[in-house]
Amino acid sequence: MTADDLAWGRVITLHGRIEQELTKALQRKHGLGLSEYRALGKLAATEKGVLRMQELAEAIGLNQSSVSRMVVRLEEAGLTDRDPCENDRRGVYSCITKEGRERHAETEPTYQAVLAAALDKAYADPELASAVAALRGV
Repeated sequence: MTADDLAWGRVITLHGRIEQELTKALQRKHGLGLSEYRALGKLAATEKGVLRMQELAEAIGLNQSSVSRMVVRLEEAGLTDRDPCENDRRGVYSCITKEGRERHAETEPTYQAVLAAALDKAYADPELASAVAALRGV
């Protein structure tokens, strides 16, 4: 294995562990999936709380089909609405609702705390310490 292979393997391991910790915590404490949390965060961060479905897919790293299914779940929970694009009938917007903003705000402290704890835990692992240090700019 090359040095790049080893470094990339550490990044993948670190990513997997942290994603797993975040997923479990958000689901257990808030009944919200990690992709759903990230989608609400991306929508909440926009000025009007609106993104085209394709933009949302790109922002959270999911394909169009996965985002469509996720948005249906968010709509059913009352956290987003769907709005057709007036200029392009093929385009659809996802719009965060007031309830969606509130849900994101209440889950954010859990996300931040679990992320910090997971990174701290990974930093204590000699195999992952350099990857965490690089992420944190240490």
